[in-house]
Amino acid sequence: MLVVVAMFFSIAISIPAIAQNLPALMPIPKNIELHEGKFLLKADFTVELTGSFDERLYSGATRFLRRLSGKTGLFFPQHFLTKAEPGKAGAMVINSREAGNLALGVDESYKLEISSEKIVLTAQNDIGILRGMETLLQLLSADEKGYFFPALTIEDSPRFPWRGLLIDISRHFMPMDVIKRNLDGMAAVKMNVLHWHLVDDQGFRVESKTFPLLHEKGSDGFYYTQQQIREVIDYAAERGIRVVPEFDVPAHATSWLVGYPELGSAPGPYQIERNWGILNPTLDPTNEKVYEFLETFFGEMSALFPDAFFHIGGDENNGKHWDANEAIQSFMKKNDIADNHALQTYFNQRIIKILEANNKKMIGWDEILQPSLPKTAIIHSWRGIESLINAAKEGYRGILSNGYYIDLVQPASFHYLNDPVPAGTKLSEKELENILGGEATMWAEMVSPETIDSRIWPRTAAIA
Repeated sequence: MLVVVAMFFSIAISIPAIAQNLPALMPIPKNIELHEGKFLLKADFTVELTGSFDERLYSGATRFLRRLSGKTGLFFPQHFLTKAEPGKAGAMVINSREAGNLALGVDESYKLEISSEKIVLTAQNDIGILRGMETLLQLLSADEKGYFFPALTIEDSPRFPWRGLLIDISRHFMPMDVIKRNLDGMAAVKMNVLHWHLVDDQGFRVESKTFPLLHEKGSDGFYYTQQQIREVIDYAAERGIRVVPEFDVPAHATSWLVGYPELGSAPGPYQIERNWGILNPTLDPTNEKVYEFLETFFGEMSALFPDAFFHIGGDENNGKHWDANEAIQSFMKKNDIADNHALQTYFNQRIIKILEANNKKMIGWDEILQPSLPKTAIIHSWRGIESLINAAKEGYRGILSNGYYIDLVQPASFHYLNDPVPAGTKLSEKELENILGGEATMWAEMVSPETIDSRIWPRTAAIA
């Protein structure tokens, strides 16, 4: 079971290491070489920082020492030695060569060397250092002589650059402490994307200063202020995690329309939805005021969320309000738009231009894929491996969530059996590069702030 834990990591463990007591690490690193001996942890344990320093490295190293103190009951001074203090040497040396750019494809590799005398953690940047410190914390062991780290050498890098967790806070709102503690859990298993599902039929959960009726009428009073959004983004960035927002359009749109019914495909009025499922309300893709509204709103949200990617949902549009709207049907006939799927493609093409004007790349669920969709878009596959592979062959980058729906309470063994690139998949090198990774999805119809953690963990660690 330990071998298959590394769903998103390739594994190359030497045969001698397997013959010994392999450390219980999750995910298993790419290469592990065990040595004789151990590093005994003492109260005078100090950390020496060399190379590049930045705030993320300092805060990460401080958290590392605090967590190490919490696990052992020993107090470690949170003062770091540097080259400015000649004659002193730390029991642990951290060497980051540069500050990492928190973006898709950043180098997250690290090398961890533990001997009986010293611990050395080296990485190209501070993000790799964060990943290595999580491995080191998992290696902490104890015997009759006290706490220790086993002597070994680990060289590690992720198999995929996109390793995410979707948290739906529209169906049931989740307070800030829920989001933060799950970011801590993500960091512990080296996940690097929080996909924040902020809007759905049941609630609009973000403060908008340009269109305040969105959150005032569409949230039942449960939403995040923009300051709280920034706080979460900063908290995630300190842990090497990107935050990608999702604002579902054109369907799953009830909460948009409670405050602004004129954007809908049916006259309204609209009320916040109290049930689940594929519902009728949709934005009107033939109404120019919809695009003017989204241009302003997406501009506001693009400034709030710094990540390069912006998820528009785009799934589960049943088209009933479009079918019943005479003006929409007339528009389709006049513009030679064959069906609702083609109409949604027209909508997506307009949206992607708005996002590109804000320096964002569009992500959407499987339904957005059409031959005319620009190749800059990313396909998020909930339908299955075949859908993801087909998108990759057509030149689109993609991420997988089918098989990782943790809200369905499937056993970890089920998640182990799913892989973004199953054995035997026939893809060219370029097509393989198009498969970015995957996301566990925590849809919130059936959870509360008190129960959500038990759905997410520990099974998400099997997906990480």
